[in-house]
Amino acid sequence: MDSEELTEQETALYDRQIRVWGVDAQRRLSKSHILVSGTKGTVIEFCKNIVLAGIGSLTLMDDRLVTEELLSANFLIPPDENAFSGNSLAELCCDSLRDFNPMVRVSVEKGDLSSFGGDFYDKFDVVVVSCCSLSKKKLINEKCRKSPKRIAFYAVDCRDSCGEIFVDLQNYTYAQKKLDDTIERTLQYPSFENIENFLVFALFTGHSLENRGRGDDFSQSFK
Repeated sequence: MDSEELTEQETALYDRQIRVWGVDAQRRLSKSHILVSGTKGTVIEFCKNIVLAGIGSLTLMDDRLVTEELLSANFLIPPDENAFSGNSLAELCCDSLRDFNPMVRVSVEKGDLSSFGGDFYDKFDVVVVSCCSLSKKKLINEKCRKSPKRIAFYAVDCRDSCGEIFVDLQNYTYAQKKLDDTIERTLQYPSFENIENFLVFALFTGHSLENRGRGDDFSQSFK
């Protein structure tokens, strides 16, 4: 059987969603490798959804031990204290996610993601970070951009009723259909560092994010 094809077991398990987005999309999902650093709140919901959707693999990084606060914001942690005693958040979430979909490879990597070299990042198609400082987000985003492959980068955080997300798909090409024509378009995403610099620039100059000419003005200001 062609390794690119879905197995009979995968086709049967993902039948309903294949009817929604097609076999090709499901095949690409099954080959994707995703890294998540920081397991809390919104990110946990994301992990649950992509595991159920049938990605190829999910790697979790979070060496923190369970606290009462973290327990209340993470439905993947078992409520039994004996179950999570001495285990990291990533290890506990890993066990629960494997139960959601045994066909997805879920593993744990220990350590600080920002300290890993480029070869480690090259193993993944998507990197999602949460619960870390701005400087670490910027450093991780830089390492994703230096990879010879295009790695999608997401930074997600929620605090009380407020949330934030940063997306860097680098140069992303997609097809837009108009009647009988298909037009290829490319979106160029700024890096985390560029956005951070622009926000400082906007704060001191009064520039609005809705200013259509902001890109030219911004780039000229930092030359």
